[in-house]
Amino acid sequence: MSMILSASVVRVRDGLPLSASTDYEQSTGMQECRKYFKMLSKKLSQLPDRCTLKTGQYNINFISSLGVSYMMLCTENYPSVLAFCFLDELQKEFITTYNMMKTNTAIRPYCFIEFDNFIQRTKQRYNNTRSLSTKMNLADMQTEIKLRPPYQISVSELGSANGFSHISVGEYKGTGKISAAPHQRLEPVTLPGIVSFVLSLLCGALNLIRGFHAIESLLQNEGEDFSYVIAFFLGTAACLYQCYLFVYYTGWRNAKSFLTFGLICLCNMYLYELRNLWQLFFHVTVGAFSTLQIRLRQPQGKSPDYNV
Repeated sequence: MSMILSASVVRVRDGLPLSASTDYEQSTGMQECRKYFKMLSKKLSQLPDRCTLKTGQYNINFISSLGVSYMMLCTENYPSVLAFCFLDELQKEFITTYNMMKTNTAIRPYCFIEFDNFIQRTKQRYNNTRSLSTKMNLADMQTEIKLRPPYQISVSELGSANGFSHISVGEYKGTGKISAAPHQRLEPVTLPGIVSFVLSLLCGALNLIRGFHAIESLLQNEGEDFSYVIAFFLGTAACLYQCYLFVYYTGWRNAKSFLTFGLICLCNMYLYELRNLWQLFFHVTVGAFSTLQIRLRQPQGKSPDYNV
């Protein structure tokens, strides 16, 4: 009999279980699948936002969104299109019920265990396919699955010595090559983030203009110091790189932002004689503000309007 057996909600960044169905069977196969759940939970940040793990007579499917992953266990003959629709429904309800601040600051496991009530009701509906047939557009879901099928994780990959590290250079159908860091999406842009981005561009433009003026002065007066030109252009590059770090996810992103801010401070210290205190304060403050916004804009999973 094809059916959904259990489901859980897990935080992506550290694998903390936030909620789960409380009806695990005690068979050997189910116990083994519980181990797979835990192993997958520790590797969610390295995986695409939609995956399937086939484990003999059971399948584990999951999707990730806004730093939270929704996982389910079903029998091997349960339709994939229904499995991911079930996960999509859990995702939408969880996002509606709990804000990101609560999920990001949760400390103890299963702190949203009351969500199990919704999991149980939804699971019962999806295990009764007759009640679903008139409420769902299966054609649209099947088309989406065909266009971008879930990444297939093998049991051998799960048990490898290096975990999923080599998946980052594998082929993810529908999206081409993937990697652990560049694949990550960032949280939606906030108003302070937009302000910091614009101010960083402004500081970069001011440094660039002053750099060209310094070149003109250098050509007219042989005694001018060429190092001022370098300092202005380094300041421009640092401001533009802060904009890049704010928009795109890269490895060691936070460390790079702090180093870039340090470079901005050094450039302005060197340009102390060419700028007044208000100008120095403006450039350093904008650099610090942009660094903070880069730090606050963390990676996320799939956007909330994602439909299977």
